[in-house]
Amino acid sequence: MTELAINLSECLDQVRQRDEAASRRLVEHLQPLVSRVVRAHLPQRDDPEDLMQEVFLKVFSRLEQYRGQVPFEHWVSRVAVSTCIDRLRSQKRRPLCLWSELSDAQQAVLELLPADESTGSGSDGSAWEVLQKLLDGLSPAERLLITMLEMEQRTPAEVAELTGWNSGVVRIRAFRARRKLKSLYEKLERRKL
Repeated sequence: MTELAINLSECLDQVRQRDEAASRRLVEHLQPLVSRVVRAHLPQRDDPEDLMQEVFLKVFSRLEQYRGQVPFEHWVSRVAVSTCIDRLRSQKRRPLCLWSELSDAQQAVLELLPADESTGSGSDGSAWEVLQKLLDGLSPAERLLITMLEMEQRTPAEVAELTGWNSGVVRIRAFRARRKLKSLYEKLERRKL
């Protein structure tokens, strides 16, 4: 066992005994991991700090459920992903972004995308904002899959491990999510004509 694992084990024991200093050390240790997961799966308009706090509350309140069968960081990642899915589900979002809701910069980016796809010249954040608006049209599970598979470049096996789904379900849901995302993009394109 590595020194980090021994320290983590000791730290978890101390946290279970309500040691405040150990709790702070655990948060400091997990903060980069939780931040990465939350920022990857949370819509841009939301405050990641609030959701990170919610993740830590769940981790500490469910600490007794951790059995040590998987690495602690993996267990925390699953809690964070589940919390992100719950947040996405709770949000009341419209399934489609209207052309009129886009800023001039976002409209300009969308107009350039089909003709200039190969250059990859996203000079500002407008392309990212358009993508976020399109992702908002997906269900929480679809959004999670697209983010993990396409943006984070994870394999279906990795996604299955993090979500608890089997890899066949991941592939089928990903296919449907891509098809829906393409449909949303085509609807947006038709509205601008």
